[in-house]
Order: sequence, then C-alpha cells, then structure tokens
Amino acid sequence: MPTPENIAPDYLDLPLGEFLDRVASDSPAPGGGSAAAIAVALAAGLAGMAARVSTGQLSDAPELADQADASRHGVAPLARADAESYGRVLDAYRESDPETRMARVRDALSGAADVPLAVAEAGSEVVAIASRLAEEGNPNLEGDALAAVLLAGAGVRAAVALVRINLSTANVDDDRLKRANSLADTTAAAVGRATEGDG
Repeated sequence: MPTPENIAPDYLDLPLGEFLDRVASDSPAPGGGSAAAIAVALAAGLAGMAARVSTGQLSDAPELADQADASRHGVAPLARADAESYGRVLDAYRESDPETRMARVRDALSGAADVPLAVAEAGSEVVAIASRLAEEGNPNLEGDALAAVLLAGAGVRAAVALVRINLSTANVDDDRLKRANSLADTTAAAVGRATEGDG
C-alpha cells in the first residue's frame, strides 16, 4: 500500500501559490530536487521566449526555441518524480529489520540520485541555450536570457549537491558522481562567461 510520501500530486497542475505553500510546509516533499526541477523549467521557459523574439538576430532562433521547449517539457515532470523517489527513501527507513533496512535505504538513496542528475543534465542544456541568446539574441531580451542562465545554473548546482548527498549517504561511488561533478564544473564556467562584467 503506497504511503502518503509516495503519492506525489502532479505539481504542474497545482496553482503556483499552492505549490509554494507545499514547498514551505512541514512535509518532506516537494523538496530541494523538485524546486531545482522547477527552477530549470522556468529557465527553459525564459529561454524559449527569448529565442522566439530573436528571429531577427539569429537564423536558428526557432531551433533554439524548440530545444528550450524540449528541455522544459522534459524537466518539469521531474519535480514529481523527485518527490516520489524521496518517498521510496522514507519507506525504506521504515523497514523494521535493521539489516534489510540498511540495504533498502542504500538502494533507495542510490535510485534517488538519478532524478537530480537528470535535472542537472537538463539545466546544463538550458544554460548553453540561454547563454547564446544573452550574447547574440534580441538585446531587448538580454535580461531575460541572463535570468534563464542564472536560474538554470542554480538548478544545476542544487541538483548536483543532491546527487552527491544521495550517493555519499548510500556509500556509492560510480560514474554518476563523475557525471554530476563534470556538469557542475562546465555549467559554472558557462554561467561565469555569460555573466562576466554583468554586475
């Protein structure tokens, strides 16, 4: 029988105010992973808008808009997926047998690293799109493109931190950690280049 933590609503169907209230509540979900996914989705939305009004500056603006839309549609549902994976971690901690509990928790935490890693990958893609738009797109939308760069960059940093925590707690050291660290480094460098001299 699923527990309440495993019955995550589709956050995309909630009014924004209700979603924010849920984040601020005493419930463990939606938490950091869900917030990171929504941050990246918002960034992708801004990048899509900036691309759509940059057709006069960039011949491939429609393709950039399509890429941003694909990232947004891919990452937004991960807000719910993250809550569900964290629910499985909480379920594992309820296991009565200590030895079984330890194995179940380790497996659940390892599995819970997959969602934020996917968020970080999407965020890195959005940073690349938005950086190009900030530099070469419609100058009237430079601020929106930079906001997308910063939001997506923050989403990547948050998601990578969660990957590290989950894998470290699960005592797992595999290629996902290397991938997460690489995403953090390349994204931070891209954000730095895009915002150089901007403040």
